[in-house]
Amino acid sequence: MLIGVSGGIAAYKACELVRLFTESGHEVTVVPTENALRFVGAATWEALSGRPVSAHVFDGVDEVRHVRLGREADLVVVAPATANLLSKAAHGAADDLLTATLLTATCPVVFAPAMHSEMWLHAATRANVSTLRDRGALVIEPATGRLTGSDTGPGRLPEPAAIFAFARAILERGPGRADLAGRRVVISAGGTREYLDPVRFLGNRSSGKQGYALAVTAAARGADVTVVSANVELPDPAGATMVRVVSTKEMYDALLDACAAADVVVMAAAPADFRPSAVAEHKIKKRSDGVAPSIELVENPDILAALVSRRTRPEQLLVGFAAETGDDRGSVLDHARAKLERKGCDLLVANDVGAGGVFGADETAAVILSADRPDIVVSAGSKLALGNAIWDQVTERWTVP
Repeated sequence: MLIGVSGGIAAYKACELVRLFTESGHEVTVVPTENALRFVGAATWEALSGRPVSAHVFDGVDEVRHVRLGREADLVVVAPATANLLSKAAHGAADDLLTATLLTATCPVVFAPAMHSEMWLHAATRANVSTLRDRGALVIEPATGRLTGSDTGPGRLPEPAAIFAFARAILERGPGRADLAGRRVVISAGGTREYLDPVRFLGNRSSGKQGYALAVTAAARGADVTVVSANVELPDPAGATMVRVVSTKEMYDALLDACAAADVVVMAAAPADFRPSAVAEHKIKKRSDGVAPSIELVENPDILAALVSRRTRPEQLLVGFAAETGDDRGSVLDHARAKLERKGCDLLVANDVGAGGVFGADETAAVILSADRPDIVVSAGSKLALGNAIWDQVTERWTVP
């Protein structure tokens, strides 16, 4: 791993990124710019990485470091990437060790920008980002939030854990082209809540991990990603636009609004099938006679069926999920195939949740079903791996109708 650090206040966050990589077993070399060393000193980077640190081409000349580092790296991540660094990289400048190394790197290169909103939105920066993406670099969309001082807006460095997950998605897949570049992807994630009163709700155990893994892997393959997220307690996926909802009706409205321009919609969330017909204004109290209150439920809208019925164009793909358990009426796959036929989506990802090992877990196994092609069995592995398997099937349908 080579982690480049340019001269912005967000350089301190790169310390956590280095720690995440080293603790997961990666060999990390940190290459800061001279301005980055004004924010975080070389001693800190050396202590965290266990390797010597330099910002200058003329240090270690006998090793020709700017060539060796670029050739040996499996992945380069520049975090933070300032407007100045993006400009230099786009124009091929090589006036320090980091920019020279970027010209010799043959592995995937990821830029995680961090700057004030005006700088990020400036036409020059947008042009530089476009140039880098056209050359195959992955430029993560920055987060929106608190910036230096009291300012708020787009330009905030994504959280280190989110950048780490983005990098892991690239490393797990291995070298590959950005086959989702230019595609608009909409993903739902998490579990909806239907409130009974101000403190109680009907819900489920969905953590949102699979939906977020799909978002990370799609962004790592170059997609423009929107996540409709329901009650998820995870760092936002790096590079994704977030739309937050609570209830199934809110998710329904958000997805129908977002899907109009989408090339693919993945319904990875677990929306509640039912909601109370009325929400109590105050907390429901126990009755003195010990009789439990009666709660009337009504059916929520079927989001996946609605998306299928409102498909905006023939080439738009719709992917559903089925968290199933076998019973005396059929197996997990029997129920999933019935759901695929009933919903009319292009792909359906079937999970066996009978053992309770899918919700909240870091690993999963699944079968990807479709009406016109053989089943794809995805063996137990990371949710990132399943995400990539799903995107492989999606991109194949665009290239082989």
